[in-house]
Amino acid sequence: MNETLVTVVGNVASQPDYREAANGAAVSRFRLAATVRRWDRQREEWADAYTSFYTVWAWRTLAANVVGSVSVGEPLIVQGKLRVQDQEREGKRWFSADIDAVSIGHDLTRGTSAFRRVSPARPLPIEPVRMVAGGGAGAPLAEAAEATATAVAPL
Repeated sequence: MNETLVTVVGNVASQPDYREAANGAAVSRFRLAATVRRWDRQREEWADAYTSFYTVWAWRTLAANVVGSVSVGEPLIVQGKLRVQDQEREGKRWFSADIDAVSIGHDLTRGTSAFRRVSPARPLPIEPVRMVAGGGAGAPLAEAAEATATAVAPL
C-alpha cells in the first residue's frame, strides 16, 4: 500500500452533491477549504495565511450520510487517500488535490454535533396465513397468500 493517507481540518466550501456512479454505487463530493493560521507577533493575534482547497469524494453509505449531515461553512475533519492530478485544459495546465474519504466528521473543537445512527432498511416479516379446511370459500385466498409467502425470500 503506497497511498498517501491524509487528515485535513477545514470548512465545507460547497454544498455536497449526490449522484450514482455507472456501477450503481452512491457518490458524493464537496469542496473543503483548509486555511493555515499563524501567530502574528507584532499584532499579538492569530492571522490567516493561505487557503488550500480539496475536492472530497465519499462513496456508498458515507456519501449518503454526508449529504444528510454536512452544509456549507461547517467545520470538518476529513481522513482519506490523497490524489494529486495534473491535467491540461484549453492549453493550460491544472493541478487538483482530491481526497477519497474514508472518514468524515464534524470538528467538535469548534461546535457541537448530534449523532443519529442510520440503520439499513429491512423487509417486514410476513404473517402466517391460516389455511381453510376443506377448500371452501377461503381456499383461493389461502392459495394466493401461500404463493406470495413462497415468492419472498426468507430473512
